[in-house]
Amino acid sequence: MNNNKEPEILELIQYPSLSQFNDILHFTSTRYGGVSVGNYSSLNLGLYSDDNPENLHENFARIFSKVGIQKCQVFLPFQTHGDIVRIIDEGFLIQSINNHQNLLNGVDAIVTNLPNQFIGVSTADCVPILLYDPVKKAIAAVHAGWRGTCKRIVSNTVKLMMKSYNTNPADLIAVIGPSISPEVYEVSYELVDIYKKEKFETEEIFFQKRGKLYLDLWTANKLLLSESGLNDKNIAISGHCTYSQHEKFFSARRLGIKSGRLISGIMLKQ
Repeated sequence: MNNNKEPEILELIQYPSLSQFNDILHFTSTRYGGVSVGNYSSLNLGLYSDDNPENLHENFARIFSKVGIQKCQVFLPFQTHGDIVRIIDEGFLIQSINNHQNLLNGVDAIVTNLPNQFIGVSTADCVPILLYDPVKKAIAAVHAGWRGTCKRIVSNTVKLMMKSYNTNPADLIAVIGPSISPEVYEVSYELVDIYKKEKFETEEIFFQKRGKLYLDLWTANKLLLSESGLNDKNIAISGHCTYSQHEKFFSARRLGIKSGRLISGIMLKQ
């Protein structure tokens, strides 16, 4: 990272397909603009990392200041690579902060139709997916690593939006954010059998190169979104590879599990 001691500019990524809507705030963070050091340098937003709590506090304060939100508006789950989706509704909001933490434990996707509630997920190679229903005014943030993808976490999220908000999947705008790209995501051959058992078309998402096997999580999640009823033209893949662009993004494969995390999130404006 920045070794010349000059302050970095806090950099966020936004997506054209979502930026066209004025009634939402969204972004994916990068490594730039924080105060953490080492494998956490510099804008680590991993709430459950072993980073210095004071550095984490400052990093979040800088994000909140830049986008104009407050800590009490932000909901980030403790992810476990599962398939549980949590709704942020009025019943959730009236709970205590401790109950919020309990309700968000073991959760890998969040949906809401309430304004001014920022929902997000943390990643460092896994796939973040943001969803927006511009008709019913509902949003979602999804964390999909290979396990969550195999468990169809994004499909579960779309189903819950349909059930809870009467969302028409054809109206949904989806963005697959920065994550490890298929070109470098080498995996073990046992994953093919695991995905086959879950009825995936494995020939569409696994490929071999120079005697090694690679998994395309971008295509896998795009296929799940298409199967859920989204229009392909409404599904955007950012194309940012966290592993290859590790100077800009946190990558657990590059830095190890004890490293920083990015945040991808979305909020309905009042």
